[in-house]
Amino acid sequence: MAEIVIGYARCSTRGQDLRAQRSALERLGVQPDRIYMDRGFTGRNRERPGLREALAACRAGDILLVSKLDRLGRSAVDLHTIAAELEKKGTRLSINGAIHDPADPTGKLFFGMLALMAEFESDLIRARTKESMAIAKAAGRLKGKQPKLSPAASRKLLEDYESGRWTTKELMEFSNLSRSAMYATLARARNERSS
Repeated sequence: MAEIVIGYARCSTRGQDLRAQRSALERLGVQPDRIYMDRGFTGRNRERPGLREALAACRAGDILLVSKLDRLGRSAVDLHTIAAELEKKGTRLSINGAIHDPADPTGKLFFGMLALMAEFESDLIRARTKESMAIAKAAGRLKGKQPKLSPAASRKLLEDYESGRWTTKELMEFSNLSRSAMYATLARARNERSS
């Protein structure tokens, strides 16, 4: 039975492009129909449909190929768990064409360092994001989710709601709000009226 090379690609946000990863995997010998992808999942989220399918597709003698280890995961524990699962199946892990050999002490050390670097990089990104959001909030640039309706439109919605002339469904259509957003808007309008 010939070995099959299975590719896996991931990006954290839906807006990111996976073409560079796909091209790298194809250059390294993965057939396009053997590439499994996840878009909009962080590497710390182990519950990824594309990863689940890629791991399920792996059989003894196959190779799971990723362009970079951090595409497979951003947690050292998860990466070691995935590598152990692959080893148990008899599937080899390839990182940008270099086969990870869990029996080789140098390979184990290198894999461990890459896993820790992937986690460290993730922690740095999270810390920078948190810091930037705190600065933006302090400067008044981060106000959270803003109401869809202006104060005047909110007061009008409350008047229409209290008049009983329209159903809740009709008011939702008029205001282009979901049920929960409409009730939140009505509560804000009541609070403004009573203050």
